[in-house]
Amino acid sequence: MAFPRRLLVPGEELVLDLRPHWIALALPALATAGIVIVGFWLVSKANATLDKVILAGMAILLIAYPLRRLIWWLTSYFVVTSDRLIHREGWIAKHSMEIPLEAINDVRFAQGIFERVIGAGTLVVQSASESGREEFKAIRHPEDVQKTIYHQGEMNQERMFRPAATPPTPEPPRPPGPPLAPSTVTELERLGDLRAKGVLTEAEFQAQKARILGQ
Repeated sequence: MAFPRRLLVPGEELVLDLRPHWIALALPALATAGIVIVGFWLVSKANATLDKVILAGMAILLIAYPLRRLIWWLTSYFVVTSDRLIHREGWIAKHSMEIPLEAINDVRFAQGIFERVIGAGTLVVQSASESGREEFKAIRHPEDVQKTIYHQGEMNQERMFRPAATPPTPEPPRPPGPPLAPSTVTELERLGDLRAKGVLTEAEFQAQKARILGQ
């Protein structure tokens, strides 16, 4: 199940949408196998009265741990967008946490030898927000995620501090007269380029233009 796009704000782009690594289900899978094997072995040794008690106990144990972990895995999202980091989990009772990219101070990851082989790890995010230090386990390819967060943070800062583009002032229509000489046209084009680059102000441009045209 993908992250709901309706939760993105207008203009926000989804960069990473990650489910927890499958290693997070390793222990629940082993627990399921152990509960089933031991439970049916006990059923084979018990009488008809105890069978129902054993099966009920198996069901309770399976719901209490393996099934809950599976639901957590299916409903967990680790998302990086162009503006923020989002972590959501839960089906009925939900938990959501968001960190603006500009509030992130440091991103680190930790991998053991086995985790490095399977491409999993723990990501630690230190931010200036209320959440402070956050630790995310069973992250897929944490080194790549770290690089993506830093890259999106830099791009976000560039967008925040980029000055708004000012549309160029249209030139007033030139009064009818004899056609301009090629050198005059070239000089006016050069002045227009300088004005577009911000070298000349509008007043300076108009003064230079009047001088060239002899006005």
